[in-house]
Amino acid sequence: MTYAYKLMDSPVGQLKLVARGERLAAILWENDKPNRVRLREVMHDDDRPILREAERQLDEYFAGKRQTFDLALDFQGTEFQKKVWAALLTIPFGQTRTYAQIAAQIGNINAVRAVGAANGRNPISIVAPCHRVIGASGELTDFAGGLANKMLLSLEAGQTSLEAGVDRRAQAVKDPVKDPVKPADKRPRPASAPVPARELQTSLFDD
Repeated sequence: MTYAYKLMDSPVGQLKLVARGERLAAILWENDKPNRVRLREVMHDDDRPILREAERQLDEYFAGKRQTFDLALDFQGTEFQKKVWAALLTIPFGQTRTYAQIAAQIGNINAVRAVGAANGRNPISIVAPCHRVIGASGELTDFAGGLANKMLLSLEAGQTSLEAGVDRRAQAVKDPVKDPVKPADKRPRPASAPVPARELQTSLFDD
């Protein structure tokens, strides 16, 4: 079956939403590794209903107005991977689980490393919240979205708009009085210059 995709802009970068038939098959990060999620025959389609609905629900999530998703999903992977991804869907908004807890949940307490590998290959990022899975020490590890995981957990912890946080930090970067320029970069940025996404992501957690 042919896959269809739609691109959407988000506070964590451009996301690629992919459908297989009328089910959501993947949400890929802007800088996702090409072989992390293997898809065949992907064509562009902005009008696929499931993709439009996924974009709408994701917009609500980033705006702090949605805690759960209601989308038809199509996970393609091994039976073990599917068990791990199904377990991700049970992690409540704003909470986290360790790899060991997920391993115990799927009935294989010795599969901690395999759980970590499956978590890293989760095709439907954000909706299946791999960002809520942490290492035993509480550290955020092996997450395909990079710094975005910290942003998503911050959003869920405060239940506030991620978009508003980005806008606030963007203004602070442009205003050296409210947010003095760090010694490593003393040259003020022109007011009309766009703020790089990476700089915005980092600045969200400077407080």
